Amino acid sequence: MKRRWIAVVAACSFLTGAGGTYVGVKTLDGQEQMVIPNEQQKESYKLPDELHKVQTAYDLISDKYVEKIKSGQLVEGAIKGMLTALEDPYSVYMDAETVNHFNDSLESSFEGIGAEITEKEGKILIVSPFKDSPAEKAGLKPHDQIIKINGKNVQGYDVFKATKLIRGKKGTTVTLSILREGLSKPINVEVKRDKIPIDTVYAKIKSEDQKKIGYIQITSFAEKTGKDFTHELRKLEEMKIEGLLIDVRGNPGGLLPSVEEILRELLSDNKPYLQIEERSGAKVPFSSTKKKGKEYPITVLIDEGSASASEILAGALKEAGHHTLIGQKTFGKGTVQQSIPLGDGSNIKLTTYKWLTPDGNWIHHKGIKPTIKVKQPNYFYAHPLQIDQPLKKEMNNDQVKNAQEMLKGLGYGPGRTDGYFSDQTVKAVKAFQIQNKLKVTGEIDSKTAERIELKIIETVKKEENDLQLQTALKYITQLSQSDIGK
Repeated sequence: MKRRWIAVVAACSFLTGAGGTYVGVKTLDGQEQMVIPNEQQKESYKLPDELHKVQTAYDLISDKYVEKIKSGQLVEGAIKGMLTALEDPYSVYMDAETVNHFNDSLESSFEGIGAEITEKEGKILIVSPFKDSPAEKAGLKPHDQIIKINGKNVQGYDVFKATKLIRGKKGTTVTLSILREGLSKPINVEVKRDKIPIDTVYAKIKSEDQKKIGYIQITSFAEKTGKDFTHELRKLEEMKIEGLLIDVRGNPGGLLPSVEEILRELLSDNKPYLQIEERSGAKVPFSSTKKKGKEYPITVLIDEGSASASEILAGALKEAGHHTLIGQKTFGKGTVQQSIPLGDGSNIKLTTYKWLTPDGNWIHHKGIKPTIKVKQPNYFYAHPLQIDQPLKKEMNNDQVKNAQEMLKGLGYGPGRTDGYFSDQTVKAVKAFQIQNKLKVTGEIDSKTAERIELKIIETVKKEENDLQLQTALKYITQLSQSDIGK
């Protein structure tokens, strides 16, 4: 079917004294338009009975509160209160300053740490660090809970308030206190801010068993991602690829039109690539206009950092019946938000509908399971080492365990990885120190820890160590082309 946006109408009453101004917003086919009623329409508009109580409270506070309060402050508080009542972390109010601060995040570069965050049950969580971002290099992981930013407790913060603290000028640093599954105590992660680039699509040819496999990594779904993907795919197809591997690991999502553009390029009109569910329960399918999909096999790499638009892509390709997902279960975000301006520079980012997979599955808080589950080696999930004092023989804690996993990943054989600093761990540390021209002590001081972390980063970046990628390349070369494109 021809793609069309669902019309969304939102209204907010600004209570100013005894009167009020009604401002409507209509969004149709992706376009937003302010609708300001004329005087006659205002007269005919009746305030809902439920809001008379709000107006009474507004008047009472304005007239009787012990200190003078700005009317705008009360209005913004009322809006935030209504959105809080929804208990939906994705529906938020942004004042004009916040809107200006974040307008560039999906369409231009910005300075920060390069990580998508969300709020869930009052907790600030990392959805995913961007590929090669300062956040990723510092060792931040999906589902990390941020409890402090530069020593400031962020309990009860919304996403935008937390992000304001995290962002900053290139070259400056921010310290995040992190709670992570498997650790008994929080760890402090220092991240050096940098310029986060706008490029979201990276393509190359990979050879496997003398076959040309097209590889496209999508780091987020920004304004130009769909067009860039199509452009790169055309170039790969001109080189006669025999399969396509799409990598959305660590991709936190983004703009719905971008992922739709990609799916319309890849899939046929045999079934919808997406369904959206309105508040009434009505389901509206969205389909490609192509009569035939791609002739070559398509495999998608996913992990726990693949969220939102990444899950739309993965779900559509999986349920098309001919394509495979490899990796780990995805994040689980099954709602779509629209930013609706309120006329004064502020806006409401409101959840307006659910999205469902082609077969009608709602993956919210569930995620999408891979067709083939592949976990990376343990050292891929290592934590930054926190060295308050040197780690030494007979210590037993999370930091020792973490260091043992890293040493094992680097091939130094610590003997055990349960957190007890054994004689064999001492030997492994000494071997590492000799190889890296460090003072040979058998203890892990700050210099040794820093070098271990650096070597782990180098090891993780080597494609031959990426078990998920290597599995996907081997798998895609074995697929029969006879089942593809039907």
